[in-house]
Amino acid sequence: MDIALVNGRVMTDRGLEDGLAVRIGGGRIAAVGPAAEVAAGARTRDLGGGLLLPGFIDTQVNGGGGLLFNDSPTAETIAGIGAAHRRFGVTGFLPTVISDDLDALATAIAAARSAIAAGGSGALGLHIEGPFLNAKRKGIHDASKFRRIDEAAFALLTSLGVGRTVVTLAPEMTSPQMIARLAGAGVIVSAGHTNAGYAVVREALEHGLSGFTHLFNAMSPLASREPGVVGAALDDATAWCGIIVDGHHVDPVVLKIALRCRPHARFMLASDAMPCVGASEKSFMLQGRRITVRNGVCVDENGVLAGSDLDLATAVRNAVSLLGLDLADASRMASRNPAEFLGLGGEVGRIAPGYRADLVLLDAGLRVLETWVGGRDTAAAPLAQPAGG
Repeated sequence: MDIALVNGRVMTDRGLEDGLAVRIGGGRIAAVGPAAEVAAGARTRDLGGGLLLPGFIDTQVNGGGGLLFNDSPTAETIAGIGAAHRRFGVTGFLPTVISDDLDALATAIAAARSAIAAGGSGALGLHIEGPFLNAKRKGIHDASKFRRIDEAAFALLTSLGVGRTVVTLAPEMTSPQMIARLAGAGVIVSAGHTNAGYAVVREALEHGLSGFTHLFNAMSPLASREPGVVGAALDDATAWCGIIVDGHHVDPVVLKIALRCRPHARFMLASDAMPCVGASEKSFMLQGRRITVRNGVCVDENGVLAGSDLDLATAVRNAVSLLGLDLADASRMASRNPAEFLGLGGEVGRIAPGYRADLVLLDAGLRVLETWVGGRDTAAAPLAQPAGG
């Protein structure tokens, strides 16, 4: 029997709406409309006035729940990371592997392929962040792993075969022709850890570059006589920009200025989460280096940022409280925008008929109460009797 979610405020394309029910059948949203009509004949689930949003989609997840994908690149690790992030409303994500040898990348790709085939983890593909980066903007990445994209690397980057592959690279460390080849093969190419000038990025955009990984961080800044990567991103109205809204990676004032420069519909909230998210242990090893959470920030012994201790539900709250966005905008940046970036905008990221029933219920403080993945409530909350029963 179908399930009808009732007595909640539903985030539709028009914003939060009252008096609606969301009917779920076969793992998808069967109908959205007036509660009296949509709930008829279905089992009902009373949402107690909570806020029902599309499930969050995180395009950059290194770890969670004490697990690090780079450290243990297996399907089981991906499932564990997915379970940790579901507590924070994430219904789809890209496990992320940072710069390493090609053999290690091959293992990560195989793990992602297996996780997607097994189902249930929430993995939508794989994010390969490096090793095709610029040492001048290496951040926490191991520059000894950096390399150019040769034919062997190209074959590997295009080998996943399922889901979506995002590759973060420095445009100046490859050629516009290689970017075009990757994009033509279905890879989503994003710029990050790059010291490129504006002209180089502009040419890359014209050859298939479609995103910017953690805007402002690990990239050449906007300056008076050289706009840099940041200037190219803010000047372009079509590329997607991932932003880490934790109050530490980028000053909220800087992000407010960025949001005034280009359409909100092209920004995505991303966590860049590390194993500490959803775990009590706030210290871990990353490629031989001890990373510790200090005052909410993941850093190595030299104070270099190393991912984040941010979950996407907190990012949504921060987008509202720190950036002054309304909840509809923040919700879209956590769901519909990343879905469209991944080419999945017709499948996930909205509460609309035909979409997968990936949903998150928030309280008035925007904290996660329950999460549904494919219509299944991961909180295992009891259902009421059929309407009228």
